[in-house]
Amino acid sequence: MRNKMKIRKGDTVIVIAGKDKGKRGAVLRAIPADRRVVVQGVNVVKRHTKPSATTSGGIVEKEASVHVSNVAIADPKTDKPTRVGIKRLEDGTRMRIAKRSGEVIDR
Repeated sequence: MRNKMKIRKGDTVIVIAGKDKGKRGAVLRAIPADRRVVVQGVNVVKRHTKPSATTSGGIVEKEASVHVSNVAIADPKTDKPTRVGIKRLEDGTRMRIAKRSGEVIDR
């Protein structure tokens, strides 16, 4: 299976399936090898940690990863979930576009 993902760090995504369906947030980390992304404020889990030299112990809340199939990029024009397409320009560069509106996603 290809490990290439069309969702990158910094993209605004909307959760389309699972317990956090409807939530939106920025992608904090992309994990192409597992086809997963970590989204800000989505799939928050609690970890019980021991105290160490640098951190105090206790219950720490952090975001766990979500499979890339459960999120969709927010369309820059309509702000609704959309699929991502690739368009080649005349000079050979590749741009990501929103399938819903045709708007360019790349920053």
